[in-house]
Amino acid sequence: MTCATSAEVRTAPTGGTAVPPRRHPAPRLDIQGLRAVAVGLVVLSHAGVAGAAGGYVGVDVFFVISGFLITSLLLRELAATGRVSLRAFYARRALRLLPASALVIVTTLAGAWLFLSPARFAEYAGDALGSALYTVNFRLAAAGTDYLAQTAPPSPFQHFWSLAVEEQFYLVWPLLLLLGTRLVRGRRRLLAAGLGALCLASFALGVRMTDLSAPWAYFSSLTRAWELGAGALLALCAARLRKLPGAVASPLSWLGLACIALAAVVYDDGTPFPGPYALLPVLGAVLVLAGGCAPARHGAGRLLGRRPLVRLGGLSYGWYLWHWPLLVVAPAALGRTDGTAGVPLALGLCAAALGPAWLTLRLVEDPVRFHRALAGRPGRGLALGAGLSAGTAALALTATAVPPAIETGPPAPPLARELAAAPDAGARLAGLLTASPGVLPGNLSPALPEVKTSRSAVYRDGCHVDHGTTRATPCVYGDRTAARTVVLFGDSHAAQWFPALDRLATARGWRLVSLTKASCKAAEVTIVRQGRPYTACDTWRADAVAKIGALGPDLVVVSSSEAGDPARPEADPARQWTTGHTDTFRRLGASGARVVALLDTPWPQGDPVDCAGANSGQLHACAARLPDAVRDPVRHAAVRAAADAAGVPVVDPAPWLCAARTGVCPVVVADTPVYRDDSHLSEAYAQALTPVLGRALDRL
Repeated sequence: MTCATSAEVRTAPTGGTAVPPRRHPAPRLDIQGLRAVAVGLVVLSHAGVAGAAGGYVGVDVFFVISGFLITSLLLRELAATGRVSLRAFYARRALRLLPASALVIVTTLAGAWLFLSPARFAEYAGDALGSALYTVNFRLAAAGTDYLAQTAPPSPFQHFWSLAVEEQFYLVWPLLLLLGTRLVRGRRRLLAAGLGALCLASFALGVRMTDLSAPWAYFSSLTRAWELGAGALLALCAARLRKLPGAVASPLSWLGLACIALAAVVYDDGTPFPGPYALLPVLGAVLVLAGGCAPARHGAGRLLGRRPLVRLGGLSYGWYLWHWPLLVVAPAALGRTDGTAGVPLALGLCAAALGPAWLTLRLVEDPVRFHRALAGRPGRGLALGAGLSAGTAALALTATAVPPAIETGPPAPPLARELAAAPDAGARLAGLLTASPGVLPGNLSPALPEVKTSRSAVYRDGCHVDHGTTRATPCVYGDRTAARTVVLFGDSHAAQWFPALDRLATARGWRLVSLTKASCKAAEVTIVRQGRPYTACDTWRADAVAKIGALGPDLVVVSSSEAGDPARPEADPARQWTTGHTDTFRRLGASGARVVALLDTPWPQGDPVDCAGANSGQLHACAARLPDAVRDPVRHAAVRAAADAAGVPVVDPAPWLCAARTGVCPVVVADTPVYRDDSHLSEAYAQALTPVLGRALDRL
């Protein structure tokens, strides 16, 4: 989200610089209009408008505009004074950004405290802290690579990632510009060549990381720097571009606008972005800006310079800041049970965000950055910025100490102890399922905010491999020297059983080998991930099956989620999945091991932890019910059919999660949360089921 405007380049206080106002060029209204287009695309995309699913490219347009305008400002200062006042530069950035962003952060934090899931408030407060310090992009990248956090609802502070990327870039760019200018003695061609090399390196890194780790590619300043650099390169060439004939400049600007529109319409959530796909919107923004450098009567500036777009462009920073918190917080405040807004409501909320955006501009942004007491006094600007950042950060830290209260009732029996001590753990569990509490027990273990952060050793040790990995690396637990070997094989819905199998291995002297991969089905069926065939899964699966054959284990426990669409769907999906599972079961059985098919667990409705936090006095409202809790009945039946064909026994965990008589699948049993998210068991519940799973395996 760019934070410099063409008007700012002309009128903003310049602190210690001696740039004469008369040397400033007239403001380019086409840039304000382009900002309006960019923020409009972002808003439409966030609102869920189908025809603008790729509107997130508006952020890329903002990056180019920002690089162009800020570099133009620095170059003019260099030309006029032979130097750049870093204090004045950072003071201008602080005065432009921090008053509005601090206000939005504090207001959003209050909204999260009042209306969003209390189970996630500590996470949101951490995001507020990262936003105040312009490091939230790193938090989001790390969360995006955490497989168990990928289905989490969006943070109300998520949009601050683009501001963080910009400020990280501008932390070093003026220094690089100064150093480069001195090294090449003002020769812009050499300076442009050096910047071009840095941009190519950043772009190459972005392409590579999009394949290896999409979240880091998307949120990292290193993979996005080339987009700001593209605008900076354009600023270095602006003098030459002003000489373009109108017959060239006009088509360039319209072509650029068409590139941006094409990306917004054609791209969607399945586009592997940024990668090479970011070239289209970045090129489009560069062409619009380049074409607008030269006077052209019939260029895109005729459209972009229209008063409504110019005015909207002036509000773009505030609109960007306010629209996202409204989209995230307002549905919960309005009592939407799923916490999401449909397209009509989302568009209404985005339109409503123009109100606080206008008020913020008139009452906060302009009065602060153009105040006489701050103009030309970079020390004061820096002090104000530091105070705002420190105050906002301190508030976010304080908020974690006073999270919203969660209503609780009387204590419940400790589930793990009850099952471990029962002569028949299955019968005792059935009774506890039927008597599941309607109010969150006061002795819930773990506490609701801790459910999602609990990680078993298979995750802490990196043994549940990520999407890009193609080689299977067995991780060994239990008794490493034991004669009996048990293998856990599948995706995260197999890994969710690791806590129970690990305890069984320790108690019974097994060597437990874990071979699981994110979203990788046990069946030999290629599925789609991020709009492309998930071939890394196929390669990993073949390697894992070969390694299992070499191990010659006594038992292989196979499980995987029923979610995921085939890359090449067949006319008969039941046959496709049955054949895929049968092939896997037979190849595993060829190792001489006994193979067990552990069916997928029933799925809750939505996120049960968030639901329990919002409905702690009415937990039954969060419960799913059989048969609706079966994610995919066709695939569920296909696993059974494949197991029959391959002579593999089946273990169905549904009776361990749902009451036999009513089919109700509670979110809390005794003192233990059942699920960690919208599909996985909590670590505590899986551990508590150790005696039940052990007895099921004993029967085999």
